[in-house]
Amino acid sequence: MTVTKMSWRPTYRSSKFRNVYGKVGNREHCFDGIPITKNVHDNHFCAVNSKFLAVVTESAGGGSFIVIPVVQSGRLDSHYPKVCGHQGNVLDIKWNPFFENIVASCSEDTSEDLSMPIVEEDIDGLSGLLFPFYDADTHMLYLAGKGDGNIRYFEITTEKPYLQYLMEFRSPAPQKGLGVMPKHGLDVGACEVFRFYKLVTLKGLIEPISMIVPRRSDTYQEDIYPMTAGTEPALSASEWLSGINRDPVLMSLKEGYKRPNQLVFKAPVKEKKSVVVNGIDLLENVPPRTENELLRMFFRQQDELRRLKEELTTKDVRIRQLELELNNLKNVSPNNV
Repeated sequence: MTVTKMSWRPTYRSSKFRNVYGKVGNREHCFDGIPITKNVHDNHFCAVNSKFLAVVTESAGGGSFIVIPVVQSGRLDSHYPKVCGHQGNVLDIKWNPFFENIVASCSEDTSEDLSMPIVEEDIDGLSGLLFPFYDADTHMLYLAGKGDGNIRYFEITTEKPYLQYLMEFRSPAPQKGLGVMPKHGLDVGACEVFRFYKLVTLKGLIEPISMIVPRRSDTYQEDIYPMTAGTEPALSASEWLSGINRDPVLMSLKEGYKRPNQLVFKAPVKEKKSVVVNGIDLLENVPPRTENELLRMFFRQQDELRRLKEELTTKDVRIRQLELELNNLKNVSPNNV
């Protein structure tokens, strides 16, 4: 098998996921005051499902982790109960994909035998471990480096070059590990296709990061939400132990779709401050600092251009109406006036 070495620099290709961007949750949606483990093993130390968030924590003597409802964001009580029982440090935790109240933990590591790659890609010169996350529904691969704050994402195709760079989410806060929300727990109405829960050890913080496909339509987007693995197991435990294999039971995410709320909250009007230099308000024209801010500014400008075009068309129609009325008045004979 031939191994092709590639550069991470983007080559442009048509893709509906080209403009996917990462949106960091507001402070009130984060989980603060978490005593995240300082263990240096190369694991995620975090697991998420649509109900709970589990995080490996620091403890004296043995290992422990905590379980928090995903709707219970904010600052955690210092006496919040922990799940204990391991004699050594907890290395990994995982939720049962079919019964969301069951979680498993382990204190021993395992390894896998991977086949030869068909593509190799240079990501960067950092020495931290890369955490890969593959979304089989969108064929997107997310790469997050341990100790790095950035997440790069690619689209995998069946044709050369097989791996297509899309974009990069950037953050100055380094991540120790990342948990991933299952598909049935995503916000389908916001076109969210992936959601990370980022462990920030230095701040004792868990920060949600939503990967969103920008769409202007308020209808359900079937092209980015194909049938996905559901919550019903395809095999019983005895069938699996006997060697039987079946494809997963699929489900549609359309049932969880909620039309975005059209009500707009208007904040209280504050006194506007300005710094005018040569007729330009410097505070009004602040350039974007990140790629995400640039994308949001771009789509806002597109919406404004569309609004102006519609307004211009309406005025053109009104002008033609007035011109016709003026011509009719000119053509009326004096005897009829």
